[in-house]
Amino acid sequence: MSDSPTPTAVDFWCDPSCPWTWLTSRWMLEVRKTRPVRITWHVMSLAVLNEARMDQLPPHNRELMGQAWAPVRVMIAAQESFGSRVLEPLYTALGTRYHPQGLPKTRATIEAALREAGLPEHLAEAGDTDTYDAALRESHQEGITLVGQEVGSPIIAVPGPDGDERIAFFGPVVTPAPTGEQAARLWDGTLAVASTPGFYEIKRTRTVGPVFD
Repeated sequence: MSDSPTPTAVDFWCDPSCPWTWLTSRWMLEVRKTRPVRITWHVMSLAVLNEARMDQLPPHNRELMGQAWAPVRVMIAAQESFGSRVLEPLYTALGTRYHPQGLPKTRATIEAALREAGLPEHLAEAGDTDTYDAALRESHQEGITLVGQEVGSPIIAVPGPDGDERIAFFGPVVTPAPTGEQAARLWDGTLAVASTPGFYEIKRTRTVGPVFD
């Protein structure tokens, strides 16, 4: 009989265009090194989240939302074709290019990410069509239903106090991504607040931007 603890099931909804999500995802991978967790990756879309209020966004943000469609469509296309196991390597390949490397959100960047993830380049074609939008919206809505509309990316869901209910939240938003024991302590605190009935929010104003180093 194994003495290994049962891994905590973590559902992580991500949009690869979001730099804050990238940092949270790198923290989550650090947590996996020191805590028993099993991460299931899902796709959410900031473009879908903001589409009803596009006319209220500044021009720069509207441009960013336009660029955000292709990568999430391609991630869903990859999942539909090869299963959810491909989301982690594809998300990592996309996020590395978009954030630490600062590459443009172009088809060439997506094709390079697909190659790195061992996936066929032709999946990049999905970024220019709405073929997979129904599946994208379904994946997005699954996360939003758990946490509510007043959020962004990422969404994380973990077991609640009774072990069955899933408690979801936006974040944690942190920069730079904690590593080692700091990452583990933040995870322990995350589980602690998730297990507290009636807990909803801790927040303060961000004074720095994303730090990728």
